[in-house]
Amino acid sequence: MPDNISSDSKGITPGQVIVGGVIAIVLILGVAAMVLFMNLPDANAFNMRVERLFVENDALTGQSEIKLLEILAGSGTAFSETLSSYRFIIFVLMVFATALLIATLIFLVFLVTLSKRLSEIEKTGIQVNSLVVHRADRSVQINDMEFKLTEAALETLSVLAEARLDDDILSGLEIEAMISGKPEVECDEASGATRIKRLRDHLGNQMISELLIKNIARKGYVLAVEPSAIRME
Repeated sequence: MPDNISSDSKGITPGQVIVGGVIAIVLILGVAAMVLFMNLPDANAFNMRVERLFVENDALTGQSEIKLLEILAGSGTAFSETLSSYRFIIFVLMVFATALLIATLIFLVFLVTLSKRLSEIEKTGIQVNSLVVHRADRSVQINDMEFKLTEAALETLSVLAEARLDDDILSGLEIEAMISGKPEVECDEASGATRIKRLRDHLGNQMISELLIKNIARKGYVLAVEPSAIRME
């Protein structure tokens, strides 16, 4: 018992992966943003150069020179406004990239978690608490789900259910012989396999039907249901 507790406590949960990933993404993009903004030129750099030009050149008193200096000052103001807008755009892009990476991380974690759960279900089989075969209306109720079946599919399911009650495994040959009433020597394995395939098709969801009707290699087919959960009506 202590070993199990210690091993479980050391396991990494999806929540921890998400939190760690979010922190890593924020730190990486934060550092990248800082480096980027630090290397951007100062918004007032152009204005400072123009101001210096005004101060150091008192001789520029002509009309054309003053006009040129006014144009340079206006250009400096435009450059400052443009650079400020670039900073805002970069900030918005950084926020968008952070949100996108976090959403991608969460999606991948959920995808991996779902894949693990499906693998566990595939290993353990579907959990069926009750399987009721209704011969009168040709239907089967699996837990809370009800499926309408054809006469042939109902016969196949009934044979499998009765075999499960007796704890037997039936080959395709035996299934075909029991349903058709013919001797086994006159039947073939492929016909029984075809009946199983049609039954699975009528049950709908491929994964559920594959897990419900197990195919045991070199033995045959069996319902992955506890005999106590099966009821024939």
